[in-house]
Amino acid sequence: MVAFLAALVIGATAAAAQPVAIPTLRDPAVRAARPAPGAVTGIRFVTTDDFPPFNFVDAGGRLTGFNVDLARAICSQLGVPCTIQSRPFDDLLPSLVEQRADAAIAGISVTAEARAQLGFTQPYLPLPARFVVRKALPLTISAETLAGRRVAVAAQSAHLAYLEAYFPGAAIRTYPTADAARSALRSGQADVAFGDAVQLAFWLQGTTAGDCCEFAGGAHFDEHFFGRGLSVATSADAPELIAAMDWAIEAAFADGTFTALYLRYFPVGFF
Repeated sequence: MVAFLAALVIGATAAAAQPVAIPTLRDPAVRAARPAPGAVTGIRFVTTDDFPPFNFVDAGGRLTGFNVDLARAICSQLGVPCTIQSRPFDDLLPSLVEQRADAAIAGISVTAEARAQLGFTQPYLPLPARFVVRKALPLTISAETLAGRRVAVAAQSAHLAYLEAYFPGAAIRTYPTADAARSALRSGQADVAFGDAVQLAFWLQGTTAGDCCEFAGGAHFDEHFFGRGLSVATSADAPELIAAMDWAIEAAFADGTFTALYLRYFPVGFF
C-alpha cells in the first residue's frame, strides 16, 4: 500500500499535464436518456477496501480510490445523496440480492452466472492486457517478432490462453504468479512479459521494476479472454437505476470528470 501511494504521488503531476485518450467499450450508437426527476432519490453503494487504486483506505483512514470517487461523481451528476460502505467482497452480491445496498462498484465480473442474479451498467473502464519489454531490448510486438522470444506470463491465466491463441511461435514461459513473471523479465530470464495492463503500469513506475522495462505495442482488448471491463452491479430488478447510472457515467465522460479521475489514480496510463 505504501509503495502504491508513493507511486501515485510521484506520477500524478506529470500525468496531469499529458493528453489522454480513454477507450470505451460503450456502444456510441446507444445514448442513455437523462432520468426523470425523482426516478432515483439516492444510491447506497458498497465496495471493498483492499484493492488499490480502485478501492482502498488512505493514510487518514478514509475510504477512497477510483471506484469510490466515481461513485461520488455518479451521485453528483444525478444530484442525489449517496452512501459508500466497505464490505468484504463475498458480501457484495448478497447485499444487492437482499437489498441491503443498491449498487456495488468493486469489479464484480459480468458472467452469465452473475447476470442470473444481478443487473449491470454498461462498462465504464476496459481492462486490457499489454506487453512489457526490457529497455535494453526494444521490440515491436507481432506474432513474427515474438517468434522464439522468451515471454513470461502467469500460469493458468487468461493471459496465457491469449498468448497460446495469438502468439503460438513465442517461447512461452509460465510462472506461478504475475509478480514472478515480472521478476523474470527484470532479471533477464525472459525477454518479454505479458499481463494485466493496470498491474504492469504500476509495476513500471514502482521501485520493484528498477526502471528496467517499458510498455511495447498497444493495448490488447478481447472480451472473450479479458472480460468486458468494469461495470457497476445492481440487483436484477433495478432497470431505472441502471439507466440513471449509465446516463451519469456518460455525463462524467462528457464534462471531463472521468478523465480527471483516471489521471489522478493512473498516472502511468495503461492504454
